[in-house]
This record gives sequence, structure tokens and C-alpha cells, in this order.
Amino acid sequence: MTDPHFILDVPFGMNSRVEKIGAQSHGDNSCGIEIVCKGLPNESWKISKINSNYEFCDTYPAIIVVPTSVKDDDLSKVAAFRAKGRVPVLSWIHPESQATITRCSQPLVGPNDKRCKEDEKYLQTIMDANAQSHKLIIFDARQNSVADTNKAKGGGYESESAYPNAELVFLEIHNIHVMRESLRKLKEIVYPSIDESRWLSNVDGTHWLEYIRVLLAGAVRIADKIESGKTSVVIHCSDGWDRTSQLTSLAMLMLDSYYRSIKGFESLIEKEWISFGHRFALVGSSALCVTVLAISFTCTWHLLTYIYTHEQPFLCGLNFHNKIPRCQFTRISRSFWLSQKRVEDLQREVATRTISSSSERGSSPTHSVTPVHTSV
Repeated sequence: MTDPHFILDVPFGMNSRVEKIGAQSHGDNSCGIEIVCKGLPNESWKISKINSNYEFCDTYPAIIVVPTSVKDDDLSKVAAFRAKGRVPVLSWIHPESQATITRCSQPLVGPNDKRCKEDEKYLQTIMDANAQSHKLIIFDARQNSVADTNKAKGGGYESESAYPNAELVFLEIHNIHVMRESLRKLKEIVYPSIDESRWLSNVDGTHWLEYIRVLLAGAVRIADKIESGKTSVVIHCSDGWDRTSQLTSLAMLMLDSYYRSIKGFESLIEKEWISFGHRFALVGSSALCVTVLAISFTCTWHLLTYIYTHEQPFLCGLNFHNKIPRCQFTRISRSFWLSQKRVEDLQREVATRTISSSSERGSSPTHSVTPVHTSV
């Protein structure tokens, strides 16, 4: 059977990802990419056009992959039950077991334990798409106590009584405000001078390494469920664009050697961060975004250095403290702004085109890094 083709106008944030699944870009302009999906759609998953004009969810990409049997009307009902309308969508699928990583936002359960039969059926469908397991693991990145507080305010989490074949796991990751304070303390002990005699105790007092450990441990648990347990997972935090992006990115780095190449890593950032609505360029959020990226790239550095032993030139490209604040963060912010502008233009039916900065990066050689591992 011939792989289907269709045309969608998408923001450039999707450019590298669709190359990963077999896309052909029309020159440097990433809008109007022709998608040639390898292995998708299949009997369990379909490529949905419901968000092609960003009216379904303006913080999601134009192209989303959802279970084949789910109808658009049901998707809309699920969106109404999820914060910001961020329904569970496919991020990664294991090529052999078909176990999947899907991402979303918290369910709007509220203090009265509201239920949504479409959402419950939707998660059951995700589990059924994987014949290797009769269980679905829901990883909630938040601390249990924080999730309870969110529930009292109208948010919440999935109860195992409403989702009988699902197991809910809280990863106990602190929120971004706690992380920002930790990063502030870390900066204070290294600038303008370092107290060598109290170095270890000062570092311990920042809790920075503790937060790195918790985040990496969460990603390892996710990757292990996929690889060893052959079990599909759903990942969310509150809105699904900070800790969720951290966890999906790190887990995919562990599971897929493609993302451990320079081109693949660019693809990962554009897909899991920019395309899925991380708030890079919103006024007043830059300090928070720097914190999120700082801890994410620190985890990446530890992962690639000690587990996958990447060459130093690649790690230099991830030097957060020297690169991100001055140039890369500006580029990423511009990338997000262009994606948001694309949404606004579509809403006003204004046909605009922008040049993808990722296309320029994608044209550079990728031989400067050679992944030494092809699988976990």
C-alpha cells in the first residue's frame, strides 16, 4: 500500500520532525510541507487535520497523530476536559513493540471528581493500540500535593477508578518557580567568585543536583516502561508544556539514537518544545524559560556525557550558560514568535510565509557528531 500524501500549511517548528517521519520540504520555506508518512497512518494511529488552522488548539502543531478510531467530535469533547484543550497526542512510537509516548495536559476533574466518558475511552484506545500490554501508565510530573491543590482549583489528575486499566504515577518534580530559585542560588555561589572551602556544601544548599536527579529519574522510568515493559505511557503536568516537554525529550533521547545526532536534537527541540507551545517569547516569561532550558540541557549534558559518551563538539553546542541567553534563546524565541504569528495570520486568513531558521541549520553538515549507540 502506497504511503498517503497530503499538504498542510504548518509553522516551521514542525519542519525537522516531519523530516524524521519522511517529509519533503519545499525549499527553505517550511510552510506547505508535503508529508510522506513512514508507518503512519496505520491500523491504530492516524494523522489528523483537525488543527490545521489552529482553531482546535492554538498551542499544538497543525499536524497531530491520534488513535484511528477517534472521531473529531469525540476529540472536541476530550479537549474540553483537558487544560488548554491539550488532548493526548502521539510523540513517539516504538518501532517494534508499538508502545507509545503520548503527551497532554491535566484533566479538568475539579473538586467534585468530574468525569468525561470520551476522555476515559480515549485513553483506553491508546492502551489498546499496543497489543504487548494491557496496561497504560500515566506519568504525572507534578508532586502529589501540588496536583491535589490543582484539583481543588478545577484541575486534577486521572483516578484509577475512572481509568481502570491505567496506573497513575506521580514523579514528584518541583514546579518551575522552585527550580528558578535553585538556579538563582547556583549562580550566586559561582559568580563573581567561588568559595572553594565551602563548595560542596554550597552546591548542596541549592538543591540543583537533587532536581537534576529527580528529572532524570523520571525520564528513566518512562523509557524503561516503554523499552523493557513494552507499555504505553501518557505524560502530563499541569498545562503540558514545561515538565512534560522535559520528560518527553529526555525519554526520547534515551530511546531513539536519531535524537542524539545534531540534526535529530534540533528536531527534538522544534517538535517537543516549539511546536507544542512552550512559552519562549511571552512577555515576563523569559526568566522562567531560561530556567526550564537550563535544567533540561543540564540533564541532557549528563545523559550524553556519562551514558552515551558523545564527542565534545556536540556538547559545546549544548553549552547553556554561554550560548542560550545570548544567541540561541533569542533564536528560539523568534521561532516561537513566528509560529504564534502564523496562528494569528491564519485566524485573520492572511497568507504569510516565513523562512525557517531550522532549514538553515538543517543544511549544515551533521557529521560533527557520530552517535556511538544505536539503541538503549
